[in-house]
Amino acid sequence: MTSTRLPGKILMCAGERPLLETHLDRLAKVGVPVIVATTTNLSDNPVAEFCTALDVPVFRGSENDVLERYQRAARAHEARHVIRVTSDCPLICPDVIRAGLDIYLSLKSGSVYLSNAEKRTYPRGLDFEIFSRCSLDFAAENARLSSEHEHVTGYIRTSMPDIRHEYCIDDENLSDWRITVDTDDDFKLVKLLIEDYHAAEMDYPSLKALLKAHPELMKINSHVQQKTI
Repeated sequence: MTSTRLPGKILMCAGERPLLETHLDRLAKVGVPVIVATTTNLSDNPVAEFCTALDVPVFRGSENDVLERYQRAARAHEARHVIRVTSDCPLICPDVIRAGLDIYLSLKSGSVYLSNAEKRTYPRGLDFEIFSRCSLDFAAENARLSSEHEHVTGYIRTSMPDIRHEYCIDDENLSDWRITVDTDDDFKLVKLLIEDYHAAEMDYPSLKALLKAHPELMKINSHVQQKTI
């Protein structure tokens, strides 16, 4: 709720529903348990209350030590593996995540980090990362830099010994598209996609076809620069 560029964005409404509800509905279609890991800040009480009303599990932890928050959330729910997504991606595509999860599980290794964002071909807003609970625990116990605690997978991606990187790559590079919500213009695009084009019901091929058929839509937020980590 304390986003610097668009405060309160995840509870802003499109199609008469908060973006977070659209996000959670799409994640449910992946077919795995969904947990919201938010902060103990009073400003995030509305997030916790909203999720409780939807019967979605919530874990609350540190705002600044996000690595610890994720580790404690995974421990509380006895997760063996973690798929990390961020709540500013309401049109995240469950079919894309599921395909990545199938690849990850087929490798049968606790030392794999798989993502569709390290070698980006998918639009920003469809990002996910998959890693084992063992990797998460190791990172939480061994990360020393403050930056490694502020970002969940920083240590796993750059400092984890013997970690194996795998990439989920599409056959078409549309990495310059933005379907995430970080600014007002991002929100204008997503709101339009949901309300006028029913994008919340689309899989990735359909969403891709829609945006190709209407290139003017991507111009709404094409000027927005992603915040650097």
